[in-house]
Amino acid sequence: MKPLLTLGALALAAAGLAACSETSSPGAQAPQPAQPSMRTGSAEDERACLDAVAQQTGNSVTVLSSEFSQANTLVIVGVGPNRAPWRCLVSGGIVADVMSLTDEGAL
Repeated sequence: MKPLLTLGALALAAAGLAACSETSSPGAQAPQPAQPSMRTGSAEDERACLDAVAQQTGNSVTVLSSEFSQANTLVIVGVGPNRAPWRCLVSGGIVADVMSLTDEGAL
């Protein structure tokens, strides 16, 4: 009889633990894991933007993110050691627009 009571107590304890859940105040969100840079553009489009921005700036460049779209892929390129952001629109390896995203007048 004693083993049966012990088994019953363990089953109740396990059920109680299974019912536990983390609670938080209304509207609070769980912390999100760090997001890797978004890279959904093609390697061809990213390379075309890197070349175009490097040619225009004469500086080292790196892809910060790329976002594929049917119209144009948006590639954000970091320029120089501080990775100043530049926007590049490209489709099929053909660059449509390159533009600095920094307020160059404030520099």
